[in-house]
Amino acid sequence: QVQLAESGGDLVQPGGSLRLSCQASEFPFEYYTIGWFRQAPGKAIEGVSCISLSDGSADYIDAVKGRFTSSRDKAKNTVYLQMNNLKPEDTGVYYCTPNCNPAPVGQGTQVTVLA
Repeated sequence: QVQLAESGGDLVQPGGSLRLSCQASEFPFEYYTIGWFRQAPGKAIEGVSCISLSDGSADYIDAVKGRFTSSRDKAKNTVYLQMNNLKPEDTGVYYCTPNCNPAPVGQGTQVTVLA
């Protein structure tokens, strides 16, 4: 089974930046996209972005457009989520998932933006 491991979460001030990484043991043929999801305390999991592994094009939810950028490095089997101008409402556990499936497979990484 392919392992996905998220990292890069931290505690930051509003307006700060973080870069999350999603390290895979491999990107198998059947993985077409990688999604980033987040879950705030007491809230449902929310999709944040979805990136194509083939051409790197990505979609984002309106709440993060212009602030978050997803990218991939196929040679390193890694997908990134660059998060700029962070807001307290961005706080949550961030997960990456295969084929943008809203079912986390890893442990996630905690992002906390101070209020």
